[in-house]
Amino acid sequence: MAMTDEERREAAAALLHAENTREWIDPITDTYPGADNEDAYAIGQYVTDAKVAAGRVIKGYKVGLTSKAMRSTSGATEPDYGTLFDNWFLDEGSIVPASILNVPLVEIEIVFVLKSDLGGPDTNAIDVMRATDFILPGIEVVDRRYNRRSTQAGVVDSIADAASCGFIIVGGRPTKLTDIDIRHIGGALYLNGDLEESGTAAAVMGNPLNSVAWLARKLHEFGVTMSAGHSILSGSFIRARTIRPGDAVVADFGPLGQISFGVGLPQGDG
Repeated sequence: MAMTDEERREAAAALLHAENTREWIDPITDTYPGADNEDAYAIGQYVTDAKVAAGRVIKGYKVGLTSKAMRSTSGATEPDYGTLFDNWFLDEGSIVPASILNVPLVEIEIVFVLKSDLGGPDTNAIDVMRATDFILPGIEVVDRRYNRRSTQAGVVDSIADAASCGFIIVGGRPTKLTDIDIRHIGGALYLNGDLEESGTAAAVMGNPLNSVAWLARKLHEFGVTMSAGHSILSGSFIRARTIRPGDAVVADFGPLGQISFGVGLPQGDG
């Protein structure tokens, strides 16, 4: 049995409270066992509406589950998405306080910055190219507002929780799509000086352009169009890696530059 609208609103309020207070909540699918993807997207929209009403600004969207392996693990049949807000973008070189993190992971991906609106049921890669101003290298800190994993397998909890987005850090070297073959962009993730993961952007649905086109079509189902100036996280092309207090993180994108940040130690640790 799917959720009632009242239950969807209750779940959205609980997620928002968890984000604001860092008091993590039970997974949606444990609290509401009948929740499905439709419920999850509705919950996410209620969270978005509440944030905007409180003064937050939508800065873009992220695409998750862009690899077949990740989708098969979660039982998903397609990627998912989440809305990005102004207070989720951190400066390159930041020390992220451990107190604002829950169970953080780190991924590397390409960020598309739009120069014109993008949306519609038939959006394709050409439309994405025309709408893109430039791309940037990016790091996503993947995190969740839940106190544990759900007892049920599935993607519902992730969808409701902004596709498990925590924070975003972008590099400072913009590149035009006409200057590179985006499929061949490589990236390597280093933790505390050790190489942990590496890959190329072609791992994202064959081409990150396809990921952004999928997002435009999916958002259209909910009456949403991406706007000029929005930043779009197109999906990771490496496996997510756990980060811990005290870690130093560096993502090296070769000609596109490096990004770095650190995770602070808990208060009271030396």
